[in-house]
Amino acid sequence: MKLIGIDYGQVRTGLAATDPDNILAYPLTTLDFSRFPNRKAFLAALAERIAEEKPDRVIIGLPLQPDGTESLTTRQVRNFAQRLQRRISAPCLFMNELLSSEEALSDLREARVRTRRVKSVLDQQAAVRILESYLHAPDKALPLDGTV
Repeated sequence: MKLIGIDYGQVRTGLAATDPDNILAYPLTTLDFSRFPNRKAFLAALAERIAEEKPDRVIIGLPLQPDGTESLTTRQVRNFAQRLQRRISAPCLFMNELLSSEEALSDLREARVRTRRVKSVLDQQAAVRILESYLHAPDKALPLDGTV
């Protein structure tokens, strides 16, 4: 079963994938909104990239507050996920992404990724972290249409 992880952001969206045995999560790509004329074109490109990977499931990071409540960003991610789900055949689930970007930044610093390159791969690494959290605790995944 292959998984795709998504770290959605208003500026950049990172993607990661797992091997078919779900042993390893690895970075795929970052899609930058500035390279698309509008959100519809962005979603079409994202759906196409996901389809190329033929995943069995898509795991989307859900940015909850430390106390588990939702924010404006959480609602934006939920809206994005609903629009994406209409364009792809694989089912989507949410994983709490609390601290995934901070952990990803720590990973990249530990790997001694140059500061100039960090911005281009940070979202991919955050998507890796989201996938790893799902692989370690799939029972904590949240359905797309469910509440927290």
